Amino acid sequence: MKILVTGSAGFIGHYVVKRLLEDNVEVVGLDQINDYYEPQLKLDRLVGQGISEISADIVKGKTSDGKYTFIKADIDDTVAIQALFSEHQFDAVIHLAAQAGVRYSLENPRAYIDSNIVGFLNILEGARETNIKHLIYASSSSVYGSSKSMPFSTSQPVDHPVSLYAATKKSNELMAHTYSHLYNIPTTGLRFFTVYGPWGRPDMAYFSFTKDILEGKSIKVFNHGEMSRDFTYIDDIVESIVRLVPKAPQANDVAWDETNPTPASSYAPYRVLNIGNNSPVNLLEFINEIESALGIEADKIMMPMQPGDVPATWADTTELIKITGFTPNTPLREGVRKFVSWYKEYYK
Repeated sequence: MKILVTGSAGFIGHYVVKRLLEDNVEVVGLDQINDYYEPQLKLDRLVGQGISEISADIVKGKTSDGKYTFIKADIDDTVAIQALFSEHQFDAVIHLAAQAGVRYSLENPRAYIDSNIVGFLNILEGARETNIKHLIYASSSSVYGSSKSMPFSTSQPVDHPVSLYAATKKSNELMAHTYSHLYNIPTTGLRFFTVYGPWGRPDMAYFSFTKDILEGKSIKVFNHGEMSRDFTYIDDIVESIVRLVPKAPQANDVAWDETNPTPASSYAPYRVLNIGNNSPVNLLEFINEIESALGIEADKIMMPMQPGDVPATWADTTELIKITGFTPNTPLREGVRKFVSWYKEYYK
């Protein structure tokens, strides 16, 4: 197989590329390497993927065995994406590139339209023109907004986003369905639930908590600690994604009822899945695990809820487990300790 992974220098993309290469899959990776967070971390991920001669102005790189090609490009560059799909015949696309972050969408909304809407359209067009067998793309648990119907199920409506980031991810699901309907492209949207682990994103709370505790700074605990998240370890995420690649959705889902349609089913080759741990953890409990792994107690400043944030997430992963035969199972303590160990080594 030959698979395109966008966002290949990102957190999840880094691990997906490494896993596919271990499975002897030919991979083309695409990433903009922007400065939303420290670019050096992204470049170091490329080194971990086997790309040599890395520098800030890298345009293209290959592994010594030729199994992996990295290309620096922006997904909202229509000409570059058209050229990419013209040059390669991909069997599948794992589209992880996006402008991430709930809070940043309040500061720079246009970045989300450029990357998450225009960029996603370019990927859909590439998939249409080359008859991709399966397009897997990143959605987000943020689409559930402030819903209190727990656990979150893909069959429930998600029409009340509380951030522009969430609105763009819901838009991706609608755009994907349109292309599945019009052009018979099998698409699977993955609503990620708070992914954590080594090589993670510095804008994530667990990352900044660790940094500030080690530097002797106070940490801000929002909503006075009355928050919970369905934390999902990176290895479990990657295992689920890789298992989904050969399991493209089929048209005429037996669960489809045209008189009572739900977001979870379709007559088109389309589906949306929660990809989480199905085990929400209180924020203070998560912080306690970081403190335990560091051997340092944090000075906590209790803060009100931030705009665009939600008090809780909890994934119903029944359908994901049914399709993949895999249940995310990394214990929180184990995952946190692996992250802290990596952090201390990477940042000396």
